[in-house]
Amino acid sequence: MSMEKDSRLLLHGRSSDDSDDGCRCRPLGFLLGLPFAFVALLLSLVGVIIWIVGLVLTCVCPCCLCVTIIVELALSLVKAPFSVMKWFTEKIPC
Repeated sequence: MSMEKDSRLLLHGRSSDDSDDGCRCRPLGFLLGLPFAFVALLLSLVGVIIWIVGLVLTCVCPCCLCVTIIVELALSLVKAPFSVMKWFTEKIPC
């Protein structure tokens, strides 16, 4: 039984350890997430500016822990559009 399932998964180009519940393309989740991803893209541009300024400040004074925390926060803002799209496509069923 397991061998038959593995052969079906390999036939479709997936391995048995994929955790996408058989759905690889979720266009509805993608389309619903686009406006929110656009807002996240704008926030990521702010994050890039904060990240560059924070890196310069960290090079000038590496003892400032608060600047390092702000740089890490800016890095999460840069990753926000990808996180938003991934979240939306996971929440909407096939």
